[in-house]
Amino acid sequence: MIGAGLAGSEAAYFLAEHGVHVVLCDMKPGLTPAHSSEKFCELVCSNSLKSDDTYGNACGLLKEEMRMLGSLTMAAAKESRVPAGGALAVDREKFSAYVDEHLRGHPNITVLSEEAEELPASGIVATGPLTQGKLYDAIERKFGALHFFDASAPIVSAESVDLTQAFAEDRYGRGTGDYLNCPMTREEYEAFVSALVSAERTILRDFEKSDVFEGCMPVEVMAARGMDTLRFGPFKPVGLMWEGKRPYAVLQLRRENEEGTSYGLVGCQTNLKFGEQKRVFSMIPALKAAEFERFGVMHRNTYLESPKCLNADLSVKDCPDLFFAGQITGVEGYVESAASGLVAGYHVLNRLLQRPTVVPPATTVIGALSRYVAAENKNFQPMNANYGILEGGYEGVRDKKERRKLIAERALYDIGRFKREYFG
Repeated sequence: MIGAGLAGSEAAYFLAEHGVHVVLCDMKPGLTPAHSSEKFCELVCSNSLKSDDTYGNACGLLKEEMRMLGSLTMAAAKESRVPAGGALAVDREKFSAYVDEHLRGHPNITVLSEEAEELPASGIVATGPLTQGKLYDAIERKFGALHFFDASAPIVSAESVDLTQAFAEDRYGRGTGDYLNCPMTREEYEAFVSALVSAERTILRDFEKSDVFEGCMPVEVMAARGMDTLRFGPFKPVGLMWEGKRPYAVLQLRRENEEGTSYGLVGCQTNLKFGEQKRVFSMIPALKAAEFERFGVMHRNTYLESPKCLNADLSVKDCPDLFFAGQITGVEGYVESAASGLVAGYHVLNRLLQRPTVVPPATTVIGALSRYVAAENKNFQPMNANYGILEGGYEGVRDKKERRKLIAERALYDIGRFKREYFG
């Protein structure tokens, strides 16, 4: 097993729990510029696991499917959860510590602390979207590689937020007031957007001529599309009231840890220079004296052109004992990455036990994602969990809420049947 991020950790733990001895190779305690901890499974932000709404959100449904299959990620999230309304947010340090402890302490897992440089003949490669060095070169020689770019948002200290210019409330009164909202008048918002669009960005070699994944679009790129783009996107004020009326625009802050000492700027992933981030975001009244604990960064994500080289069980087409898992396969998002690691572990176990390959049903999110990365696609791009990739979406049901409920009920029934008949 190469890589101890979410996908690699899920796969290693699944196999170890089923009696397979796993050699888990990871470069840590060595760190890249994207790492800050020596522990496995670092998350970029507390809300990396997104919505927990099983019956109204595809990623929420995926998480419930994973819980049913015994996911290590979901167990870690349960133990490290912090309040965030309808989202599954975690204390990142506690989350990583939980996974790290369960891997390093498992009797069937041997951790090899070194950087892999070659593709193995058999096993699982789950090195993630930041695969680099000699291993990246080896993958590129064999398969060719694509890439896109994504970004993370700044984090500020809670005590530096001006609470006279902010209020705690979840949209439409849902949740338990886990977000801090920073309202802006029209004049304040337009001045902020103008400054954001004209601010100096970090130059990252070939970034400017490369594609940016839409789900991780830097806030300054969104703002450049039009003055009202943010106000109808991450800065939308709908469902919120401030001093008896709806604000013109609102930046939401979300807890980054259980203690609530740090808050992330929701929807503000950015590629601005650090000094510019402080200058521009401090124009928001509630953040005028904000202390930034982490500035946003932008980095390259590497992924395979999977339809050309992977089967739906995540094995390599011309090397059936070699598997890939995680974002390098073209699933996008932490939950999706972990899910692919879980099923990769299951498929490897099947191969070891000489059992037939059975991909999870296409009516489940976890099965639909497996099929997506292997299906013929001339314009292959990374894919999040979404209802559009599931088989049979109850198109005849007009009410969206009812339609999603039916999809979820069917998916949970099918994943339960799959587990009883094939999984483990």
